[in-house]
Amino acid sequence: MFASLLVTVALALFGAVGAAPQKRAPAQVYRKCTVANTVALTFDDGPYTWLNDISDALSAARAQGTFFFNGNNFGCIYDDVNVRRVKYAYDNGHQVASHTWSHKDLTTLSSDQINDEMERVELALQRICGVQPAFMRPPFGNYNDLVLEVSGARGQDVAIWDFDSGDSLGAPAQESINRYDQVASQHPSSILTLNHETIASTSVQVVPYAIQRLQQAGYRLVTLAECLGQQPYHRTGDAEGFTPPSHSRISVDYWTVFHQLTTFSYDALLRSYGLRFGSDLFILHLINFFRLLSIGTALRSSAPHSLV
Repeated sequence: MFASLLVTVALALFGAVGAAPQKRAPAQVYRKCTVANTVALTFDDGPYTWLNDISDALSAARAQGTFFFNGNNFGCIYDDVNVRRVKYAYDNGHQVASHTWSHKDLTTLSSDQINDEMERVELALQRICGVQPAFMRPPFGNYNDLVLEVSGARGQDVAIWDFDSGDSLGAPAQESINRYDQVASQHPSSILTLNHETIASTSVQVVPYAIQRLQQAGYRLVTLAECLGQQPYHRTGDAEGFTPPSHSRISVDYWTVFHQLTTFSYDALLRSYGLRFGSDLFILHLINFFRLLSIGTALRSSAPHSLV
């Protein structure tokens, strides 16, 4: 039975890794909205503490926003509270998109490393919301030809911005408010903004003011996809139910183990087994699988029968 499982998993993984990726054009880079009279309020680096407040402020004004999520930046996306935050944004009609797993500068990474940074957060969004995102924002707005090639192969276009609130650069709330005042007065055809949900003053002071000021200027506050006339997702469906269970100790323990495995540094794991990226990536996935399988088996055998 175990040998059969090993063969099945090995064949599946070899097929997944060995199959040649479909050749696609490099990702398109969007720096501004293309639909007139729209504003896309976008928020990076979450999920974090103030996501729900931002979502509520947008919804109260009948506006929509876009959240670019990391997998493990200000906390892991699989943490119970963050799973609920991501679902809250999505369920309230806001767009969810990729900001990569760990907020690394993609221009410093290899093709396999870029794929890993993108794939892991895409998988998280599929598990939590049931969606395959069509957009990725590279950390720091940095990209090169390799990033565009990988992103294009993954079917994701790259979203930058043409307005920066300055919150992540240390701008006080009043300065961000002044920036919104200035751009609203200039009244360009459209605005694609950059904000960060991890900044308290952005949620409490800047976002409520920006919503009011931009709507008074006659703009529609929409998702990134709508301001570009595109679809936000390649696929939507039922989420895989990744809200961590809390009704039993064994479930919580298993979830903690899974969380540790999914957030474990691939670089450290490769070094510990003397592997390299590229052709050895299959071995990495196989090692991860059997680590999870062995720990899960141990937990199962040590748990009371009523909890298994």
